[in-house]
Amino acid sequence: MAAKVGTKGQVVVEKEIRDRLGIKPGWMAIQRLVDDHVELYFVPPEHNRSLMGGLKKYIKGGEVPSDEDWHEVKERAWTIAAEEKMGVRERQP
Repeated sequence: MAAKVGTKGQVVVEKEIRDRLGIKPGWMAIQRLVDDHVELYFVPPEHNRSLMGGLKKYIKGGEVPSDEDWHEVKERAWTIAAEEKMGVRERQP
């Protein structure tokens, strides 16, 4: 697959390649010169979604805790997850 270099030095990554790699608008393209060619690496942007949903099963009553309680809930969730991973605790349904 060949592409022309634009007047500003831009090159289009073919759609087939973008689709196969899952590249979306907003991703960062990192360029690296290796000998006589260029390597491109694509990095997705950081997500802006909340991660609190991952701890939902550890929150009593399904409510989001107040700021004062959040640290305690987070620590309890990490402790339970670590115990499950180490086989000390069985995973709860």
